[in-house]
This record gives sequence, C-alpha cells and structure tokens, in this order.
Amino acid sequence: MEGVSLWMAMLLVLFVQPLYAEANTGREDTAGALHFVDGKGQWQEPALVLGSDFDVRVSGLIADSKLVRTFQNTSDQWREGVFVFPLPEQASVYGLTMKVGERTIVGKVQPREEAKKTYEKARDSGRQAATVEQQRPNLFTTRVANIPPGAQVSVELNYQQLVGYRDGVFELSVPTTLTPRYMPGEPLADAPQQWQGGWAVPTTEVLDADAISPFTVDVADVPEESHRASVQFTIDAGLPLARVSSPSHEVATQQDGQVMTVQPQTGDIVMDRDFVLRWQPLAGQEPGAAVFHQRWEGEDYLLAMVVPGRAGKTRLPRALTFVIDTSGSMAGEPIRQARKALQQGLETLAPGDRFNVIQFNSQPHALFMQPVIANANNLARARQYVSKLEAGGGTEMAPALTMALQHSGKGVDEAPEDELSRVRQVVFMTDGAVGNESALFSQIRRQLDDHRLFTVAIGSAPNMHFMREAARWGRGRYTAVKDLADISGPLARLFSAMEAPVLTDIQVSWPNPSAAALDDSFPLRPGDLFQGEPLVQVVRGVPATGELNVSGTLPGGAIWQRSLDLQQAASGTGLHRYWAREKINSLLDEARVQAQEPDKAEVTKLAVEHNLMSPYTSFVAVDTTPVRASDSSLLKDNVPTLRPAGTQPGMARYPQTATSAPLLIALGLVGLMFSAAIVLLQRRAYP
Repeated sequence: MEGVSLWMAMLLVLFVQPLYAEANTGREDTAGALHFVDGKGQWQEPALVLGSDFDVRVSGLIADSKLVRTFQNTSDQWREGVFVFPLPEQASVYGLTMKVGERTIVGKVQPREEAKKTYEKARDSGRQAATVEQQRPNLFTTRVANIPPGAQVSVELNYQQLVGYRDGVFELSVPTTLTPRYMPGEPLADAPQQWQGGWAVPTTEVLDADAISPFTVDVADVPEESHRASVQFTIDAGLPLARVSSPSHEVATQQDGQVMTVQPQTGDIVMDRDFVLRWQPLAGQEPGAAVFHQRWEGEDYLLAMVVPGRAGKTRLPRALTFVIDTSGSMAGEPIRQARKALQQGLETLAPGDRFNVIQFNSQPHALFMQPVIANANNLARARQYVSKLEAGGGTEMAPALTMALQHSGKGVDEAPEDELSRVRQVVFMTDGAVGNESALFSQIRRQLDDHRLFTVAIGSAPNMHFMREAARWGRGRYTAVKDLADISGPLARLFSAMEAPVLTDIQVSWPNPSAAALDDSFPLRPGDLFQGEPLVQVVRGVPATGELNVSGTLPGGAIWQRSLDLQQAASGTGLHRYWAREKINSLLDEARVQAQEPDKAEVTKLAVEHNLMSPYTSFVAVDTTPVRASDSSLLKDNVPTLRPAGTQPGMARYPQTATSAPLLIALGLVGLMFSAAIVLLQRRAYP
C-alpha cells in the first residue's frame, strides 16, 4: 500500500504540468465563467459589450465600407477596451472617427510610435481617445480609452477595397472573426511571465504573438447582445444583375433600378464567420473591359480591368502534389471540407499525370516516397488515405512546403524527358492559421523553382491574407471554400483553370507614359492569367487620353491583343488610395525579396499623404477635455473574438486565470496522496 501510494503521487506530479498547460489554453471542458485580465495580469469580470455595424457601398470595382464599433461599459468603473479584429487583406483604411455622446472627434494619421505616445498620454491624463493600428495586412487592433461607467463609445472606421471578380462573378467578403493562429518558434527568454492581452507569448519566429492572439471564446461566453453585427450592402455595379447570393448567410434583396440593397434575412448576425456576398451580371453583360479615372491633388489615376476571352484547352501532363493541413485548427467542419476538396482534386487527374499527397500538422508525412502515376490502384490508395485523415497537433507549414516544393520532382520509373515536359503544381489546402506569414512567403519564393502553388482556403474564417499572398508568390491562384454545400463550384473552376493558363507573357502599354508613370503602375510585372481571371492595373500620372494596349500569348503560341480608349473611362472614387496601397505593398515586397528592411520613411510618407494606415502609421483620435479624475482607476478589457463556426470547442482560447480548475484539482490530489503516504509511514514507524 505504501509503495502504491508513493507511485501514484509521483505519477500525479508528472501530470501536473500538462494540466497546467491545459488550464492556460482554456479548453472548453475546463472553462468556467469568462474573465478578462487587466494590465497587471489580474482577472476581472467582463464589462464591455461589443456591437458592430457594417455599411458597404459598391460602385463599379471599388467597395467603400463604414464599420462602426460600439463599446458599451456595463460596469461601475472606468474602462479601456482593446479589440483585435480582421479586415479584408486588401483593405485601405483611410478614416477614424470617435463618438462620445454628442461629441465627434476625427482621427488623424501619425507615424505608429508617435500615435502610440499620443494615445497613451491622452489615456493617462483622463482624456477619451481611440487608436487603430495594423498588426498584419488583414489584422488590426482598436484601443478605446476612458469609457465612462454605464456609458458607450463608438469608433467609426472607413476603409475601401477592390471588388473581386472571377469566372463571371463578383465577390466581396466582410470578416467578423478569426481562427486562432499557430505561433511557431520557442518562447523568448525575456517574454513577460503573464500574457498581456492575448493567449500567446512572443516567440523567436513570431515576435508579436501576444498582439495577434486575441482570446477566442464561444458565443455563450459573451452577453446575448454582444458580438452581433448589422450588415448592409448597397451595390451599384454599373450593369444589370442576374443573381445575388451568399454562401455564408441567407440574404434579402431589394432593387431600385440598377442599385441593389442586400441584408441578412435574420437581421443582426453572430460574428462567428465571414459574411461573403456574390453578384452575377446578366448573361452577355459580363465585363470584358472597364476603365475608371480620378483626378486627385493635381494627379491623374487610372484603373483598368481586362478579362481575356476563353481559350481552347491545350492540356499538358502534370506532376500534382496535394498538401492538406491536418493541424488542430482544422478540427471539425474544416477537416471535412479539406478531405472532400482533396477527393475532388484526385478526380481531376488524367492517366498521364503523376501525383502525391502530403499531410502536415506538427510534422509532414507523404503518402508516397515519390510522385506516382495516376492509375486506378494508386488513386484508390490515395482516396482511402485521405478518408482517414483527422486533425490534431501544431501547424508547422515550413517543412510541408519544403517537402512539396523540393521533393516532388521525378517520379518512379520516369524518363528525364517526361519529367521536363510536366507542369509541376502544388495545391495547398489550409485555413492559413499561422502567425509567421512573412517567413513563409520568403520560403515560397526561394523554393518555388518551376512549380506553381495554388491555395484553397478552408473554414468559416480563414487567414485570407496568407491564402492570396502565398498563391501570388507561388505564381498560382487561390480559391475559398466556405461550407460543404459550396465546395463543388469553386473547386471545379480552380482545377479547370489549373490545366493551362489562358494568357502568358502579358504586356501592358499605357499611352505616352513617363518613366515615373511606368514605375508607378501596379502590378509592375503582371503574372499569368488563368481561366476566368481578370487583369487589374492601376497607374498614376497618365491622363485619360489615348489608348491602353494589353497583349499576351495564348496556349499554342497565338498572340492575344486588346485596346481600350481611355477617353471613355468612367469616373472613379478612391483610386488614389488603391494606388497608394499597391505602391506600399510593392515597397514591402521589394524589401522582402532583397532580404532588406523596407523603406520606412517612404512608406510612412505615402501613408500620411493619402491618409492611410500602414505597418508604420496608425490612426489616433483624442478629445481635448479630461473626463476621468486622476484618482479614479482605469481597468483594461481585452475584448475576445468568437470561435469560428464549425471549428471544434478546443479552439477556444480563454484568459489564463479563467480555467485553473484542473490544476487545483491535480494539486489537491497530489496533496492527498502524500498525506496518505505519510500516515502509512507513521503507522509503520509507530506500530
């Protein structure tokens, strides 16, 4: 009995550390009431109720959005609200307004460090203030200081984006939550002992992990009126529409001429998935080309979209590698989507193709040692393998990318001449829930060689910045899968497009451009276009006169050409902001390619001139009159996001002090076992 008790005590000691880790990540089976942590890492009751209002107005190719966040303080203490939230990865944020009662304070763009100091000075002096800063191209943080007890403060954010167009369908997405991102690397030695606002701590590979890891909770953990959003789209596409639909929500539409108003049928929506809206022109009304013009601050800005016609099929034999994410963030609906997507991809293989399947979580694993011929036996093995895949573990993408890009060459018993004739493609299926995107983009560029990388976004709230940029750096294209009912159409179009580009060697010639204008047209080097994909080009410094000429090579070698009369350009708004965003992205890309630090001064100058948020600029709005007395305390609420719909409960991430019950139980059991052992020893010593 003594030996058994001592051994059980030792085993419980070994279990304490895993339970402690589980308490810190806050899995649902250990979660109690939700608490937030203040600036000192101490727990506190939730106080802020979050409301959101999206008003999206579409004119031609530009969507202008007004997003109003309302922070309602339900406590009797002064509060500071901190909320990390997603925006479309191509969004250009150009306005911030704070409203407190009848007062309206307009924000200004400042260099990021200056804006931070301005905000903190106002907060500490008792003045009401708001700031918004960019953590990633699609991830931002709002801070609102000195929210009075029982009162509310609203922050209005203005941003614009280019409307997506592919395969005859326009698409726009409103992100409302995010999937918790995997943070690779080892914790920094000097990282704070307690989390300061997120569930992760800085690591050697993600230095700002604490800033991009908001607590992710279940909808039952927030008040009934919190984390709800009203959404309204007003669409003036400039052409008659045949159909408006959403793969994510049921919608109600109302038409007035060519203007369409769209809202969710249920009214306010729960902020646990992206709101995706699609609209399709009447048959025969699909745009073959469109040009828009804006004159701003004495400069001309032109935006052109050209859609090449359909090309004949010239199919080449392929070496196709499927990579599927089986990490923990894919558990639940996402892994079912991914399995179905991969099975559909296997159906597209022809007898002359070669293929392989790679799954990855904490480490990658390939089905075959080398690419194999797509015969009935190998395809049957692949289908069985895919059907049994389950999700769990970390999201180590880098080794999976290396395996797919560097170890997917010559197949078994393949002649060298056959290997050279193959088109080498990689299809990467994931939710993109990683924090080290920049390092992965650099890896893709280094290892790509003659591959093309295609990405398939899985889940209700994928990291679309990673999906789009990985495909762009990989000279491929991306697609998004929102639910199992929406999977066939987008994937069929993707796999059809992968069979051959519709246009290569693209050349864009603006009329009489200056050297500066040539350097200020984006993208500088258009990539290949795939079936149903448009070329979008923006330029500064070219007046709306003359003709724009676009040419390229069709499959088989024929030359395709198109000319556009710029004098017929429609009036456009916000083109200067779109151009500035593309210019900033170009500067950041160039620095990444050359492994150098970006030109911070130039990026800051562009952002301030065009009133844009960037990695080096932030918006800040400050009231002039103090409202909180110096002797009144200010508590911080790190407002959580909702767990994405369809993911497993284990994806919830609670504050570290909210779920320590398993740790306390384990410690209690250890104590009981040691006590029992001591009693037995005493009985033996004193019979």
